[in-house]
Amino acid sequence: MAMKGNSGDNRTRSSISIFIVAGLCCFFYLLGTWQRSGFGKGDSIALEITKKADCSVLSNLNIETRHGDEAGTVDDSKSESKVFEPCDDRFIDYTPCQDQMRAMTFPRENMNYRERHCPPEGEKLHCLVPAPKGYVTPFPWPRSRDYVPYANAPYKSLTVEKAVQNWIQYEGSVFRFPGGGTQFPHGADAYINELASVIPMNNGVVRTALDTGCGVASWGAYLFKKNVLAMSFAPRDSHEAQVQFALERGVPAVIGVLGTIKLPYPSRAFDMAHCSRCLIPWGINDGMYMMEVDRVLRPGGYWVLSGPPINWRINYKAWQRPKEELEEEQRKIEEVAKLLCWEKKHEKGEIAIWRKRLNNENCPERDSSATMCESTNVDDVWYKKMEACVTPYPQTSSPDEVAGGELKPFPNRLDDVPPRIARGSVPGVSVESFLEDNKLWKKHIKAYKRVNKIIDSGRYRNIMDMNAGVGSFAAAIESPKLWVMNVMPTVAEKDTLGVIFERGLIGIYHDWCEAFSTYPRTYDLIHANGVFSLYKDKCNAEDILLEMDRILRPEGAVIFRDQVDVLVKVKKLVSGMRWNTKMVDHEDGPLVPEKVLFAVKQYWVAGGNNSTSEQ
Repeated sequence: MAMKGNSGDNRTRSSISIFIVAGLCCFFYLLGTWQRSGFGKGDSIALEITKKADCSVLSNLNIETRHGDEAGTVDDSKSESKVFEPCDDRFIDYTPCQDQMRAMTFPRENMNYRERHCPPEGEKLHCLVPAPKGYVTPFPWPRSRDYVPYANAPYKSLTVEKAVQNWIQYEGSVFRFPGGGTQFPHGADAYINELASVIPMNNGVVRTALDTGCGVASWGAYLFKKNVLAMSFAPRDSHEAQVQFALERGVPAVIGVLGTIKLPYPSRAFDMAHCSRCLIPWGINDGMYMMEVDRVLRPGGYWVLSGPPINWRINYKAWQRPKEELEEEQRKIEEVAKLLCWEKKHEKGEIAIWRKRLNNENCPERDSSATMCESTNVDDVWYKKMEACVTPYPQTSSPDEVAGGELKPFPNRLDDVPPRIARGSVPGVSVESFLEDNKLWKKHIKAYKRVNKIIDSGRYRNIMDMNAGVGSFAAAIESPKLWVMNVMPTVAEKDTLGVIFERGLIGIYHDWCEAFSTYPRTYDLIHANGVFSLYKDKCNAEDILLEMDRILRPEGAVIFRDQVDVLVKVKKLVSGMRWNTKMVDHEDGPLVPEKVLFAVKQYWVAGGNNSTSEQ
C-alpha cells in the first residue's frame, strides 16, 4: 500500500493553483481538495469539490466593511504584527508538559516522572513547532484506522519491539495497523466480540469507554464499529509515539498515566474501563488505582482486565513469570474488587470482567469496610493527589435505582436532559437553559457549515472544543466521520464535564495556561468559543495561540467565537503565525457584538519556508 508520489502531488498543486486566484473566499474548499495525502485522487477531487463551492458566502458576511474603526480594524501600515519564527527542527514532536529531559528529574515512584510536569514561564517556547519534512494530511477515516503515513510519525521502534504481536507493520511509505495485539491473537474485532457477549455493546447501553495503557489504541479504533467512543491514554515512554500513532489513526487519545494525581475526568463518566496488558500494578497502594477506576466508572459500568495475572494457573508458563508472584497479584485484585463490591461477571482464558453495582443499597458493606473519600467535590481532580479511598455513590431510594440517574441508550441520550441537570446538581444550569443551549448550537453549526462546507465531509476527523460548556457543539456536529475532544477549562465558572459524558460524549479537564497532553499536529479542527475572554486576565493570549498552533495540523482549521474587540487582537497575533483568517458576522447580523473568526494554518515543514501562500 504505497503513498501517492511527488509527481501526483505536483499535478494536484498545479490544478489547485488555478483556483487560488479566486481569492481567500474559497480557501476552505481548497483546503478540502489540496491533499498531500490519503485522498490520493488529486485533480478529480479538486474539480469536484470546487464545483460545490459557494464563494459568495464569506464576502457576504465580512464584518470589516461594516464596522470599520468600530470593529477595531487594524491599519497594517501603522501597526505591524509580530512575526513568530519556526522552532528548531529538533522540536518537531515537542510535548511541553511531557518533555523527556524534564521528566527524568522527577521521582520514579508511582510513575510520578511520567505525569504532567510543565515548563516554567521562562522556559516556554515562543516559536512555531514545525512539521517533519514530507508531512502529509492523514488518510480519511476509516482508511486512517489501518494506515498512517510514515512521514508523519517516522519511528520504527514499535515495528521491531512489537513485531510478534502484530500491532504495527512498516510497508514502504506507510505504517499498517493490522488490528492485532498481545491479547488480540485473532484480531481486535474477535476480541471485542468476545467482550460483547458479556457487555451490552450492541444496543447503545455502553457508549463511553476508558482504555488505560492503550498502546496504539487498536481497541478504541475497532470499537467505533459498535458506536462506542473510547478515551485512550498511555504515557510518553520508551515505546515511541504510541499516542501519536493513535491520533494519526483518528482515534481519541491523550498522553497520560495512572500515577500520583487523579485522572482528569469527572466521577461516573465511563460506561466501561479496559486494561489489556497495560502493565498497571492494580494491587499496590491498597488498590488505589482500582479505586480511581471505580470513581470514573458509572454505576452499572464494566471493568475489563485481560492478560496477567488473569487465570495464572494455566498461563504462567507462557508469561514466564513465577506462579507465586502471579497468584499474589490476582489475589490482591480480587480483594480490592470485593472491597469495591464489584461483581465478577466473566472469567475465561485471559479475560476477566467485573461490573460495578448500580447503587449502595446493593452493597451496604462497601461503606463500612472501605475508607471513604472525604472530599465534598468528587470532580475536583486537576492536579489533586490520588488517594486510597472509595468515592461514595450518590444517594438512592430503592434497590433498583441507578445511583446518579439512569441514562438512555445512545444516541437517544445525546439530546435527552442529562441526569445531573434534571436533578439540579449543576448550579446555574437548568433544564430550560440546557434545551436552549442545545438549540442554539444547532443554529451555530448550520452557520459554520455555510462558511466552511467541508466540516462534515470527512476532511476533519479529530476535532477539539476548547471551551465545551454542556457539549452542545459536539452534539450538533455528531457524525460517524468525526469525534470531538470536549475540554472543560479548569477556570470555567460551571463544571459541566459530567454532563458531557452523560450525553455520550467524551472530554477532559484542562487549564489553557498550560500545554495540552498531546503530540503536535493531532487535531484537524479546533473550536474556541469565548476562550480568550475566559482567560483574559489569567495568562498570555500569545501562549494559548502558540499551543493551538502546536496541536493543529498543517492546513487544519480554527473557528474562534468571541467579542469583536477580542477577535481583532487575536487576528493580529495569528497573522504572524502563518495562518490565513477571515472575520464574519454573527448569524443574527452585524449589530451583534459577538463575531466569528475563521482561520486556516498554512502548510509548511521543517527545514524550509514552503507555506501554502507561496505555492
